[in-house]
Amino acid sequence: MTKIMNTLRELKVLQGPFLPFNMEDVPDDPKDLFLHWLEIAIAQGVPEPHAMTLSTADADGFPDARVLILKNLDHAGFHFAISSASRKGRQLSVRPQAALTFYWQKLARQVRVRGPVVDLGPKVGGADFAARPVGSRAAAMLGRQSEVLSEDAELDAALAESLRRVEAEPAAVSDLWRVYAVRIDEIEFWQGAASRRHERLRYRREGDAFHRERLWP
Repeated sequence: MTKIMNTLRELKVLQGPFLPFNMEDVPDDPKDLFLHWLEIAIAQGVPEPHAMTLSTADADGFPDARVLILKNLDHAGFHFAISSASRKGRQLSVRPQAALTFYWQKLARQVRVRGPVVDLGPKVGGADFAARPVGSRAAAMLGRQSEVLSEDAELDAALAESLRRVEAEPAAVSDLWRVYAVRIDEIEFWQGAASRRHERLRYRREGDAFHRERLWP
């Protein structure tokens, strides 16, 4: 057994106690349960509780994932904002489906979402862009995310020029900036347990309503 294998085996996981999860007393709409769990995570001091892993696939079906911030949750679904020219933006233009994963380690809770992705349009994207900090807008204006970078000086010069533009034109909006929503076709709430008797509840969309079902751990 290798050193790293031993190290990984010795790491402690799921050291409770954790909050109970009564699956008999849950709302019909999973958005309400998610917001309740999010409020608990915020109150319990979970770091960056709105951080989520976005999983997409490219034209060949090869999966990709990265961590983003949840922007909103409404009837359209879970919102996130990215450049349409980024790798994830290009992937979504070919395969407009995605999965989201939230993990709140302190609470031993996960939420997993799957569904189609919809571009909410330039008005929503522009409003989100305008609300971003100056530095974030300057970085987004570059429009070169994931391109190969030759040297730090090139990046520093481009950022400085973009920052000057944003400060000179505070109302300027990137044409590439978009807000997308993942519609909830399926969402699972996972409550971990030190005993490994985990609790799992899945909602599946059926028309305009959701069917609830428990899952084996």
